[in-house]
Amino acid sequence: MTPEHIARPPDNPVKQRMRYLFMFALFLLGGVVAFGPSYTGLSVEGQKCLGLFLLCVGLWMSHAIPLHITSMLVMVMLPVTGIMDSRTAFGLFGNEAMFFILGAFILSSILIDCGLSMRITLWVLDKFGKSPRKLRASIFLMCAFMSFWMSEHAVAAMAFPILLELVHALNLEPMKSRYAGGMFLALSYGCIIGGIATFLGGARAPLALGILLETTGERIGFFQWMIADLPLVIALLGVGYIILEVFYKSDVKDIKRAHNAIHKKVLSLGKMSRREYAIGTVMILTIFSWIFMRNYIGLASAALLAVSILFILNLVTWREVERGIDWSIIIMYGGAIALGSALHETGAAFWLMNSLINGQALSTVSVIAIGGAISILLTESISNTAVVAVLLPIGLNMAPQFGMDPIVMTFAITLPAGLAFIMPMGTPATAIAYSSGYINRVDMIKTGIVMNVAAWILFMLTVIYYWPLLGYTF
Repeated sequence: MTPEHIARPPDNPVKQRMRYLFMFALFLLGGVVAFGPSYTGLSVEGQKCLGLFLLCVGLWMSHAIPLHITSMLVMVMLPVTGIMDSRTAFGLFGNEAMFFILGAFILSSILIDCGLSMRITLWVLDKFGKSPRKLRASIFLMCAFMSFWMSEHAVAAMAFPILLELVHALNLEPMKSRYAGGMFLALSYGCIIGGIATFLGGARAPLALGILLETTGERIGFFQWMIADLPLVIALLGVGYIILEVFYKSDVKDIKRAHNAIHKKVLSLGKMSRREYAIGTVMILTIFSWIFMRNYIGLASAALLAVSILFILNLVTWREVERGIDWSIIIMYGGAIALGSALHETGAAFWLMNSLINGQALSTVSVIAIGGAISILLTESISNTAVVAVLLPIGLNMAPQFGMDPIVMTFAITLPAGLAFIMPMGTPATAIAYSSGYINRVDMIKTGIVMNVAAWILFMLTVIYYWPLLGYTF
């Protein structure tokens, strides 16, 4: 998932040939598993689904083709191979989670386009960023808070040019200024941590909701999700702040020029327009309905109702909206949800789970610990939505065998899947920060490892000591 502003090098002919050979091997492996000798305890449809699953895992992990193209392939192969009829397969694009994330993407796009998100960000930096330490802390906390309500990728892309202007105003040298490197990591860490707090911070949560709903019929509310991970988010913000202070001590004493640059931007925005007030009001009411009215109006219905109101009031146009929507994510969802449903319905996920456990007596805490660690490690190299698509169908089929609430398993896989702090390819927020040229890759890896270890430990402490207070069983 490479940000658009980062140049992509041309394909090397040798690498291209290796890519074709790799994909041929993947398709061959998938075909052998799907149509080869039968497996004891696995139905014909389940065997075909297992072959398709292995093919998709390879494609998702290698990025040999774009994630959404792999999902399109899933939608084609499910009916063609007889795993699922076409009406059922394509009907999964009507999943509630699909429409929720569509509405959320549109609302996020509108917030950015009208300038309200930029206004809030600049206002906070202007009011609270009056010293080197306070400025970096403001960037860190502001990116985290904005990622509660918008895609963390969008927040990083919005804040990036502001940070570039600040470091240029301070004449900080790339790769030499520890303070500058810490500022860009504050952007990255803030977006990542804030991105797990609600459904709106990233693509993985709505995808998990869709897989959970199709597999078990269970739902997770907006407030329910926030309450479950809020202590983890707060603790990670504390750890992140300490790491930035310890590893990236300020080499700047006076930030007056940077503060002046921010203040000029705030003044240039002028007073809030009626459009901004109206959009902000609709967004607040939408969040209120997600939290307090889930029994009367669903998440997707509330999001789409808000979008409809904005269009009815002539506050936005479709041309403005479509510029900010990543339609490939919507397609990715459809295929991943359909594959997860097929794995469950055909019994392939249950068979695969039994094969992986192989009679081992594992405690529920051990299962969560292993699942969380695998999620964190995988999301350093592949899309976190792909991690959820691969692991969650298996995890949900493991939950009953261990007497676990499927909602707990959903949390256990989805929350850690959003915590990638080490590699630029782990998340676009990190890639955007690294592209600034102010972050030393070795330093980023060192502090990223510390953050990943801390994230796993804090996650397990949350699981063991906090979740039982909420009534979750495992």
